[in-house]
Amino acid sequence: MSLHDSFKPTKGFFISEETEWEDLGNGITRQIMGFDDKIMLVKAKFEKGAVGQLHKHYHSQVTYVESGEFEMTIDGVTKTLKRGDSFYILPHLVHGCVCTVPGILIDVFSPAREDFLGHEQLELEKWPKQ
Repeated sequence: MSLHDSFKPTKGFFISEETEWEDLGNGITRQIMGFDDKIMLVKAKFEKGAVGQLHKHYHSQVTYVESGEFEMTIDGVTKTLKRGDSFYILPHLVHGCVCTVPGILIDVFSPAREDFLGHEQLELEKWPKQ
């Protein structure tokens, strides 16, 4: 049994006004809006100047820019993204952003981010499994 197998699906409905924001510090907060062992939806709110540090993880990630403006770097390429734009990050690619206009990113991860749920992030060298 893997760590992800132990994740129980969350409730069916998440009302933003009823869902707590977690303060990550440095001008970033997030709401975990639902997950099971295979997928997770997260809202991340950034203040102007907030930095999503360059990092990588084995999870696939798709993000939609709900509002604001972000200088997004993926694998050494930087683009300015604003409301209505999106991006996809392959597992293990280095990525990060700088918020230039306050806004919200909607992130989808597969599988669920175990580190967002209080577990240590798994260090998988090959994901998806090959």
